[in-house]
Amino acid sequence: MIKVQDQLFNIIAGQFSLILGVHHGYVTVKHLGGAIDEYRQSNPLVEKDHAFSGGPYSDDRTYSPDTQRHVVGQLGRSDFRQPSVIIEHHQNQVTDFKFESAEVLKEFDGPKGLPMPRLTAESEILHLQLIDEVASLKLHLYYVTYPEYSTIGQFTKIENIGDETVNVHKLLSAMIDLPNGQYDLMTLQGYYGMERKVVRQPLQQGLIEIGSIRGSSGHGQTPALILLDHLTQEEYGEALSLQLMYSGNFEAFAQTNQLGELRLGIGINETQFSYDLAPGASFDTPFVIYQHTYQGLNALTQLSHQFIQAQVLPQPHQYQLRPILINNWEATYFDFNSKKLKAIAKQAAEVGIELFVLDDGWFGKRQNDLSSLGDWVVNTEKLGGELSELIDYVHDLGLQFGLWIEPEMISEDSDLYRQHPDWVIQVPGRSHTYSRSQLVLNLANPEVVSYLKATFDELLANHKIDYIKWDSNRNISDVGNGSTYLDTMKQSHQYVLGLYELASYLTNKYPNILFESCSGGGGRNDLGMMAYFDQTWTSDNTDAIERLNIQYGSSMLFPAIHMGAHVSAAPNHQMKRMTSLNTRGHVAMMGNLGYELDITSMTEAQLMKVSQQVATYKTIRPVIQLGKQVRLMNPLDSSNQPQNYTAVQHYNDETVVLTVVKVLSTMEKMEPVVKLKHLELNADYQLVGKEHIIYSGAELMYAGISLNFPPGDFVSQQWVFKRIK
Repeated sequence: MIKVQDQLFNIIAGQFSLILGVHHGYVTVKHLGGAIDEYRQSNPLVEKDHAFSGGPYSDDRTYSPDTQRHVVGQLGRSDFRQPSVIIEHHQNQVTDFKFESAEVLKEFDGPKGLPMPRLTAESEILHLQLIDEVASLKLHLYYVTYPEYSTIGQFTKIENIGDETVNVHKLLSAMIDLPNGQYDLMTLQGYYGMERKVVRQPLQQGLIEIGSIRGSSGHGQTPALILLDHLTQEEYGEALSLQLMYSGNFEAFAQTNQLGELRLGIGINETQFSYDLAPGASFDTPFVIYQHTYQGLNALTQLSHQFIQAQVLPQPHQYQLRPILINNWEATYFDFNSKKLKAIAKQAAEVGIELFVLDDGWFGKRQNDLSSLGDWVVNTEKLGGELSELIDYVHDLGLQFGLWIEPEMISEDSDLYRQHPDWVIQVPGRSHTYSRSQLVLNLANPEVVSYLKATFDELLANHKIDYIKWDSNRNISDVGNGSTYLDTMKQSHQYVLGLYELASYLTNKYPNILFESCSGGGGRNDLGMMAYFDQTWTSDNTDAIERLNIQYGSSMLFPAIHMGAHVSAAPNHQMKRMTSLNTRGHVAMMGNLGYELDITSMTEAQLMKVSQQVATYKTIRPVIQLGKQVRLMNPLDSSNQPQNYTAVQHYNDETVVLTVVKVLSTMEKMEPVVKLKHLELNADYQLVGKEHIIYSGAELMYAGISLNFPPGDFVSQQWVFKRIK
């Protein structure tokens, strides 16, 4: 619901309100938080004469743009905080956007060429139009409500209404100013093999900024901010999240000024970015979603999970159970033939696995990572025949068939490079920069995108493929393909638009194929990719103990149905750690279960254990992938200190799954008790496999379950309870 009264705009989405007003011509923030049906301005900003905060009136020192709570941060008119918009026009960058008009819409097109969440039946759009008459520019702010999910979305459009070309150097998707408070900022950071590590820090005067200039969102930063009251924990306290729906260079910041007021901003990174706008032209930013709760981090998590699954993940797969897969990569790497692949598939089928995925090395002359990217022609010699023959064999076993591709990349040793060296992202006159021995195709070039559409169209149209793993194994450097400086400054964003165009084309044309996004694991795990890809390979690090932290951070915002999690070999190939098959299975079952090991070398006892894991997961899969999740014991505490236990609860109305992992053995110390959440107090819950054990919901929540692990490191337990009344 959007209420407009004079120049007051109450954007209500379920339990969440964003209230904006107009003050001295500027759009300002009146309230962000719990829903307020009738707002009567009990909390006006108290204006005082603040030294060195200038204003437009010589006879009134109490008003200054520097002390107001804005939704647009502008340069040059005495707001000295981080700007959200920088536009070069005439001979300066000063802008002064003031309110012109407002309208409420039921539908609109959204940001051009960019993904956005699907509207719901109850969605409304508030369109605020601001104008700078001196600069001859209009700024359009779009706010979208999703009342069913207590979610508000936003994007921004700049329009040139003048007679001269202007250059946009910065335009954030969203910015908002908030009152002085005791805030913590949570971000999801890390590195390759340890993505989305939770970092929580108190906000003090100054600037905290995260971002990426890697051409993708990157392993090191996730394009999201989580703002917390300093006292907020999992089950109580105020929490606000901003998530950017974009897969390229981004920036996000939290700035506390000298008055204690807070500014949050998120959008495209201004580094290597400029966009020239001719008269009449416009530019749209990526979409941002806001979510808010007073019930703590777990409540914010569930809001995000439910919204992403319902409105962001592609149809028709968002509520379809994901198959249990086996991927040959860590079993064979590049060293495989038809006999080996068929043996893996046959053994996988015998233990109940549902999908066989052929990873890198099936095309061109690719025997290692030095060649053939771009030559998407089946290597019949290596496969011992056509790809279709292997697919038929796998299908005859009762398995689905999946295939690895890396459309955006090219090897210097490839026929495609020899034919089109100009298609590579490069700076004229400079040597290439290599990563994994490969280069990047320039998806900012429409000719390249058209070629890739045709190439993969032919592959998918002529083969009965059920699943695609779309990889991207390097970041982008040497951006310099433009014919002018400004053309080059547009290239990084145009690359992302080309990527979305290609992904949209293939996923829409082949809606029955399950598409997985991968970028060396979680190097491009963001809402932009989620709009096209049904799931993500969470991390190349398959070690179960490292995955506890990775999956903990991922769970903050992203649903389990989107999180690929595999059982790999012991010792693990990345960490060389020995972990039991039991623990590896329990950790992987907290996401989309898969296997990535040489199943043909396993003992009979190990195969029996895998078969049991697969059978168990099939019974709990609806709970993991479609139910709710609660973090009970975290691998990191609120001070980012490692903890010895991780406990996660997945549940729906009928079933509860509790998984607990203990990292290191302890001597003498008593084991803790883990208490479940959100059960029916008076309902009875029966322990599966031990039907004589029945507890009430009240007992499981208030008394809890005593842990009793055997001696040793890296041990785990899993409990499944069925509600019986």
